[in-house]
Amino acid sequence: MDIKQIVMDLCALNDEQEWFEFKENWFQPETLGEYVSALSNAAAFHYKKYAFFVWGVNDVTHDIVGTIFNQYCVHNQEPYQNYLARSLSPSINFNFEETEINGKRVVVLIIPAATEIPTAFKEKRYLRIGSSKCNMKDYPKREIELFKILDGRTETIETLPAKYQELTFQKLFGYYGSKGIVLNPQTFIKNLGLKNEEGEFNILAQLLSDDSHIPLRVSIFDGETKGSNLFSVREFGNNCLLYSLDELLRYGDVLNLIQTDESERVVERKEIPLFDNKAFREAIINAVLHNKWTSGNEPMISVFSNRIEILSRGTLAPAQTMEGFYMGESVPVNEKLSEIFLQLHISEKSGRGVPKITEMYGRDAFLFRENSIVVTIPFERIHKSMNKIGKKVGNKKILNERRQIILSEMRDNPNITAAQLHRILGISETAVDNNISFLRKNGYIERVGSKKTGFWKVI
Repeated sequence: MDIKQIVMDLCALNDEQEWFEFKENWFQPETLGEYVSALSNAAAFHYKKYAFFVWGVNDVTHDIVGTIFNQYCVHNQEPYQNYLARSLSPSINFNFEETEINGKRVVVLIIPAATEIPTAFKEKRYLRIGSSKCNMKDYPKREIELFKILDGRTETIETLPAKYQELTFQKLFGYYGSKGIVLNPQTFIKNLGLKNEEGEFNILAQLLSDDSHIPLRVSIFDGETKGSNLFSVREFGNNCLLYSLDELLRYGDVLNLIQTDESERVVERKEIPLFDNKAFREAIINAVLHNKWTSGNEPMISVFSNRIEILSRGTLAPAQTMEGFYMGESVPVNEKLSEIFLQLHISEKSGRGVPKITEMYGRDAFLFRENSIVVTIPFERIHKSMNKIGKKVGNKKILNERRQIILSEMRDNPNITAAQLHRILGISETAVDNNISFLRKNGYIERVGSKKTGFWKVI
C-alpha cells in the first residue's frame, strides 16, 4: 500500500468524507477508539476496503503541515496500540504507518472496513454521519442498512455486473475532454470504479459506455392523466448516460414554451416561461443521479397538459432523513456516479437542488411512493383552454389529483392493494375504496380476475 499516494489522493479531495479524518497533533485515547469504530463502519457503508485517520494534515485547507503525534505512546500503563486492539470487537487488523511528504512527518492509521458485523469500541458501535461521530444506537435505520451491506444483501451499481460485458468508452473520453479533463486510458476503469470485485464491468460502466442499452424517455400526453391520448414519445438513450442527460436537459428548453402576456401591456410584452427551468433541471439531474439503476429501470418523465412528472426509482439513501432531504443535505444513492457528476460539474455538493424546487413549488412538489419518488413541475399557463376539474371531457369527468395518483399507481403496479394505496396517499382505506369505486363506475379501471389473485386494468 503506497501511503504517500493515499495521503496525496485524500488531500486532493474537496472536503473530508465519512471514511477518513485529518488531524494535526490531536490525540484523545478514548475518543480515537470511537473514531476507529465509526470509520471502520463508515468504510463498509461506502463500500471502501479501508478507512484512514491521518495526522499531519490540516482538516480545513488539506495542507500537509506535519505532526508530532506518537503512535507508540502508552495509555493506562500499556502500549496504546495494545489497548486499542483489546477494546475493539470484533478484532480488526489496523496498523499505523509513518512517512514523510515534502519534508513533513505524516502518520496514517489504516482501518479495515467492518465485515460480517459492525466494529465496536468497548462494546459500543459508532458511525460517521457527515463530519460527526455518532452512536449507532441512535440511528436504528442506518444500523439495519449496515447489517444488510455486511450480509451482502445490498446491491449497488458498483457491485452488480453489467448485463453487457463488451463495452467501449470513446464517448466517455470525449465528454471528459469537452470539460477539459483528460482520462488516462490505462487507469480510468480503476479510477472511475467501472469494475466490481470479480473484475467484471459493473452497471456504472454500462451506464457510461458508448451504448448503455438504457434510454431516457419523455412521454407526452394531451390531457392531465395517463388515460388521455399519448401524443408523443421522445427517446434519449442507447448512448453514454452523460450525453443522454445533456440531450434530455436541452429538450426541456423545447418543452418550456415562452408565453407572451399582453393583458397589461404598456411598452413591452411580458414573456413568461411555461415552467421554472432551474427547478426542472435540478429535478432531472437528481432523478438520473439518485435512480435505483440496480432495479433495471430508468427514470420516467411524463408531460401532461398541466404539469411534468419526473419519477425516479427507489427511495431515499439509507443514510438520509426526510428532514435532511428537504434541507438539502447531500446523501447520494449512487456514490461513485455522484463523484463523477461533481467532477464534471453536472451537479454540485452544496445541496441546493431540492431547496430550489421547494422554493419554487413547495414541498408538495415531492411525492414519496413505496418504490419511487415523483417530482411534479406544474405549468404556469397564461391562457387556459382546459375545462375545470369536475366538468366532462367526452363522456368522462376530469379527475382530481388523488384519483389521478391512483390511476398512475395502478399503471405502474397492476397488483397494487388498497392497503398500499392507503400508505401512499395518506388517506383511510375507506376513502381509497370510495375512489376506486368511482373510477370503476366511470369506466377508468376494471378488475381482471378475483379480488385476491386478479389485477387492475386501466382503460
